[in-house]
Amino acid sequence: MKRIAILGSTGSIGTNTLKVARHLSDEIQVTALAAGSNVDLLCSQAKEFNPEIVAVYNEDKARELQGKLPGVRVVAGMEGLSEAASHESVDMVVAAITGTAGLVPTVAAIEAGKDIALANKETLVSGGELVMRLVKEKGVSLLPVDSEHSAIFQCLNGEDKASVHRILLTASGGPFRQHSTEQLGGVTVDDALNHPTWAMGPKVTVDSSTLMNKGLEVIEAYWLFGVTPEQIDVVVHPQSIIHSMVEFVDGSVIAQAGETTMCTPIQYALTYPHRLPGTLKPFDWLKTNTLQFFPPDTDKFPCLRLAFDAINSGDSLPCYMNAANEILVGRFLNKELGWQDIATKLEALMGRHKAVEVNSLEDILAVDQEARLEATT
Repeated sequence: MKRIAILGSTGSIGTNTLKVARHLSDEIQVTALAAGSNVDLLCSQAKEFNPEIVAVYNEDKARELQGKLPGVRVVAGMEGLSEAASHESVDMVVAAITGTAGLVPTVAAIEAGKDIALANKETLVSGGELVMRLVKEKGVSLLPVDSEHSAIFQCLNGEDKASVHRILLTASGGPFRQHSTEQLGGVTVDDALNHPTWAMGPKVTVDSSTLMNKGLEVIEAYWLFGVTPEQIDVVVHPQSIIHSMVEFVDGSVIAQAGETTMCTPIQYALTYPHRLPGTLKPFDWLKTNTLQFFPPDTDKFPCLRLAFDAINSGDSLPCYMNAANEILVGRFLNKELGWQDIATKLEALMGRHKAVEVNSLEDILAVDQEARLEATT
């Protein structure tokens, strides 16, 4: 029985993880749940799965939840999230809190010797060097949950990493793949939240529309798989059937494919190195007889280029870019900015940032705060 903590249990990844836990109830026990402020859903989850500890980032909401769950330990704030992540009964932490907010409890979990199923790409974008160093020092496993990185991980399983020529990260292209520059100028919040193939939270969905989500995945792949930025290519694949590919030095290409569901990569991370029966019907390749591939247009979608710039520059720039983008996306969702302003303002902010070394969690959080303040105005 694997005992798990879910950080971000009320979000898209969290709710899908609970679907997997229901399906594999003889294999997986939900020991800890953590969320931001959605106490109604969190309360329902806690009553169903009976965890030992529940954490709520919003302290007022935590007090409200405690009244609804008198027999459960409820903790609050960032300290509460970290306590849930490092709880003594937990074997693996599903890190699915969106944004840099997931970094601190994920680091706490690693330091406590917990294996990590990573769905929070910002953890590696902001703190890749620190996180990977801690993973090595503590001897824990870090397994990717993002469908693209899970695909790469599966393609590399049993392979000599020295034989990798390049990684091919697939991208749906988002809802605006065929828009002209003029059309992009009129994009609304509702337009950006209407993703063609994936159901995700608002921040991730907007990032997908700007291709920043794919840029963050490039940086995540850099840290996860030990390749150079030059070995990572992005390919637009609108059908989202092939989740990513690896090309080897002999010319062979291995791809991982399947339905557009997060339950499969989540289950793979939770049960690795084993594969257990899933809930999906066999994939019907006869109904899916068209697979298309295109190069990304970084003129219309400059956020992808900015992410490559950030990882090539290194030091604090990826962390700064990630935090600034998070604020700019929030401002777009609040209708303070236009869709194109996200990339325009982000490029200007990155151009003014003086990169510094980031060797500790305190360094990372300081750069993160600086970026947030500068992106607010």
